[in-house]
Amino acid sequence: MKFHVFVLSLAVSLPLVAQESNDFAFLAARDAFRSGDRNKLERASSQLGNHELAAYVENYRLRMWMDQGDAAGMRAFLERNDKTYVAEKLRADWIRWLGKRANWSDVDSEYPRLIAPEADVTCYSQQARLARNDKAVLDEAEKLWLTQIEPPEPCRPVLDALVVAQRMGSDDVWARARRQLEANRPVWTKTTLNYLPDNQLPDSKTLDAAIANPMGYLVRQPGSWSASRSGRELAIFAIQRIATNDPRAAADELDKLKSRLQDGEKQWAWGQIGLQAAKKHMPEAVAWYENAGKIALSDDAYQWKVRAALRAREWGIVHNTILAMPAALAAQPEWIYWLGRAHKAGGRTTDANALFEKIAGQASFYGNLADEELGRAITPPPKAKAATAEEQKAARDNPAIRRAMAFFRLDMRTEAVREWNWSLRGMEDRELLAAADLARRNQIWDRAINTADRTKNEHDYTLRFLAPYGEQVRPAAQNQSLDDAWVYGLMRQESRFITSAKSSVGASGLMQLMPATAKWVAKKIGLRDFSQSQVHDAQTNVLLGTSYMRLVMENLDNHPVLASAAYNAGPGRAKKWRADQALEGAIYAESIPFSETRDYVKKVMSNAVYYSILFNGKPDSLKARLGIVGPRSNDTPKDADLP
Repeated sequence: MKFHVFVLSLAVSLPLVAQESNDFAFLAARDAFRSGDRNKLERASSQLGNHELAAYVENYRLRMWMDQGDAAGMRAFLERNDKTYVAEKLRADWIRWLGKRANWSDVDSEYPRLIAPEADVTCYSQQARLARNDKAVLDEAEKLWLTQIEPPEPCRPVLDALVVAQRMGSDDVWARARRQLEANRPVWTKTTLNYLPDNQLPDSKTLDAAIANPMGYLVRQPGSWSASRSGRELAIFAIQRIATNDPRAAADELDKLKSRLQDGEKQWAWGQIGLQAAKKHMPEAVAWYENAGKIALSDDAYQWKVRAALRAREWGIVHNTILAMPAALAAQPEWIYWLGRAHKAGGRTTDANALFEKIAGQASFYGNLADEELGRAITPPPKAKAATAEEQKAARDNPAIRRAMAFFRLDMRTEAVREWNWSLRGMEDRELLAAADLARRNQIWDRAINTADRTKNEHDYTLRFLAPYGEQVRPAAQNQSLDDAWVYGLMRQESRFITSAKSSVGASGLMQLMPATAKWVAKKIGLRDFSQSQVHDAQTNVLLGTSYMRLVMENLDNHPVLASAAYNAGPGRAKKWRADQALEGAIYAESIPFSETRDYVKKVMSNAVYYSILFNGKPDSLKARLGIVGPRSNDTPKDADLP
């Protein structure tokens, strides 16, 4: 064991350039692992030498031989590489392997060594504890009953044990099924209902009809439907499914049925209609939510009740709904802020300011707004001292960072980011700043930003809000008469300045342009001989992206909040999400139906404030940037075909 530790310590002390000649051996080993060629893997392993990624190759070998049950070799590797990312992932996979074979004693011994276990691995540990009759597992599982909507396969025996132990009765089963249906997981709804006693279990074809053809089901259901719990539940299931497409039709149907439903059943149905109406920005949402009374809602339903009330300027409902939220949800910055605003609207300024103080000073959308509510300018904290030579060396010599840098060198960005992020665990501010500076000096912009974002007391906002590609971005923004702080705020959110960035839906480059959008803009601005390959060229990408930002602005009242939403979700949606009356920009942003776009717009606008401060050397106002979003209009857009 000491020999292996010595070899690995040598590997991390060698300069990176000395490792590059062995990169081919590592890549060959990786390919052999992927193809399942053990002989090729052994040959590549023998040629690897003291490569930075030698532990990964040994990990490949152990994974390929896992079926041979070499527990001693596995434990020796995990011991040598304890607390590293590669050991964490191998240990988790080994626990999965052991769990599938019901080797509970080994699961018990290995699970406590994990640092950040995933849900399915935790469930294998819970199965192991059940096997030795540890009843405390059931207490833990109860907390997940309404939140683990789509449980991993290893978790199902734990949930089964809850029912067998009679910890969960019929009411609990129906409550879980309702949550799953609300989350649009009808298959899991059906699975959960199998926990009911046979004499309470709805007929499978009837259940399918209520979910798949809800209006037809309600028309054809027998006259005695309300005589049983399952009949009433299936009726409100059908109401819920109708509401996802047409809340008004669902409300009409519920009005017809409500006299035959019990209070809790019709209240849940009204809450579901309110939820779906709120997501569609329908004015009736608030009233339908109120029909639900004080029934406990899901986290999603509570949040949308507040958003509906914000759009309706019903500050009393905002106040009461946030107070009714589970404590963990109400403690999130957005609900602290809006509860403060509700207090302020009711004249309770002292209570409001006490809430704003809780989140003021945070470099975030609601932290910024809280500062402004307290009359404070948004300013970055004092810049921390630059990393010393010793701190820089410690960052360079950090074994996990060296592995990450090797992956970056091999253009294995996914693996590099995982290793880099793992390296940051437990780092103090000075270590984080040194690591962020190392990433910056190597032009790994996203890791520099991500790492600098983690500091708690000492900060460097020039690292948090890097502004690379200035020679391309600043002139392009100026040529389009755009605020360069907003352009950088958007780019920071889009790609973290990684030119090769590509989203799951095909958006590419610094400004994450979709192929059709890039082609449309190129034609619009007269860019000759354009090809999609040019999108990864920084100059062309920025030209097309800023041109599109200008066109979006011109088509959406020259409002940056609307334009930011449009850049992420499309101009048609951004326009549709306006209200019949003017809205605060913050309320518009908070009530965007798509969670990704909602988060995106908030971060772009807060980013823009910090870039403005850093570029111009003076405070900026998020409230001023958010402004007021005008009401819906039927004005014909300047560019009807704007993508």
